[in-house]
Amino acid sequence: MAAVAALKWPDPPSVGVAWLIGVARHKLVDHWRRGERERRALIAVAGDVTDDPWEELLDTSAAYSALAQLPGPQRAALVLRYLDGLAVSEIAEHLHRTERGTETLLARARAALRRIYREEAA
Repeated sequence: MAAVAALKWPDPPSVGVAWLIGVARHKLVDHWRRGERERRALIAVAGDVTDDPWEELLDTSAAYSALAQLPGPQRAALVLRYLDGLAVSEIAEHLHRTERGTETLLARARAALRRIYREEAA
């Protein structure tokens, strides 16, 4: 369906085997991501806690402390992405940014969080 819809664009892409495989691959990734989001939502609703290795590997208080030290936009982007599970496009809409700008913001926020967390853990 996505491939057919793309052909209706004003400047449609050149259709070839590689392009169709790319469309199919992206749709498959979307399917698996959606399934994982649904699985996490069901676990959250059920209150069922699975074995989470991050509890042993991550100092939660240091992670929250590092998160609190980030500038507001970086902190908001990380919270919306990883705690609320929003897509980059949804985050961009909430923060009134472009998707590309939001991707850059997330990359910089992850790097800053990693750096601050490592400094505090040391």
